[in-house]
Amino acid sequence: MNTITTTHFQFPGQKSIYRGKVREVYNIDDNLLVMIATDRLSAFDVVLPKGIPYKGQILNQIATKFMELTSDIVPNWLIATPDPNVAIGYLCEPFKVEMVIRGYLSGHAAREYALGKRTICGMTMLEGLKENDKFPTPLITPTTKADNGSHDEDISREAILSKGIVAEEDYIVLEKYTRDLYQRGTEIAASRGLILVDTKYEFGKTKEGKIVLIDEIHTPDSSRYFYAKGYQERQDNNEEQKQLSKEFVRRWLIENGFQGKEGQKIPNMTDEYIGMVSERYIELYENILGEKFVKADVSNIYERIERNVLAFLNK
Repeated sequence: MNTITTTHFQFPGQKSIYRGKVREVYNIDDNLLVMIATDRLSAFDVVLPKGIPYKGQILNQIATKFMELTSDIVPNWLIATPDPNVAIGYLCEPFKVEMVIRGYLSGHAAREYALGKRTICGMTMLEGLKENDKFPTPLITPTTKADNGSHDEDISREAILSKGIVAEEDYIVLEKYTRDLYQRGTEIAASRGLILVDTKYEFGKTKEGKIVLIDEIHTPDSSRYFYAKGYQERQDNNEEQKQLSKEFVRRWLIENGFQGKEGQKIPNMTDEYIGMVSERYIELYENILGEKFVKADVSNIYERIERNVLAFLNK
């Protein structure tokens, strides 16, 4: 199946391209950003060798929907989505931290807890918790934002401020926006029979100095969801939670001897496995948004994207 894994467009007024783990961002006249969600899949800060059909479309459309559903509480960078894989918005100066918020002891936090650690990013985790237990209050556990593909690193609020990574007056806004977005996301998830376990947000500043939400929001790449039905029963019985996130990919990689560490080899992803991952992402989309996923025409993705972006830029 056709997938989009890298792009080499030349748009009018194009100044530069930034290639992230999944998204490729084109700077137009130092004013607009054209963000293309590719079908690349990353785990443990490593981009896996094969694309996942429809993944970019799924991420872009979920993020777009949640930008719309949260724009009344937090301003965002988005102007338009002229193509299923493309978002266009205002050029912003990104903050050098990702704001991670955790409502439950899961994923990275659970792995740290299992090693005996009881603080994460300067935040205390209570004794006696089981994996996937709910925290009394959601914890904000920021990470530094890697520029060059290296690993993001946990960092505390105190370190962010003392190192001058973010000014205190700005960081207070980032914390408030993070809690407000997580609360709204939690409410939306609950209305769909889901629990928003943890998630991350990225913010930037517009040329006018306004702090806005950028990048993705509440997608399965940036968030972890559990099914609410049976959650407590599974916890009581020490069973794994039924979840919606790309954690299933991480688990598969771990089982096959890969955690992104030096010397480890990425296991072979068969066409059958890739098809299964694509189906899981479609399931995620339909559960998270509560609507049927409509596959875009992928007969020539590159041509389609170029045509739709040019139509928008030439308006």
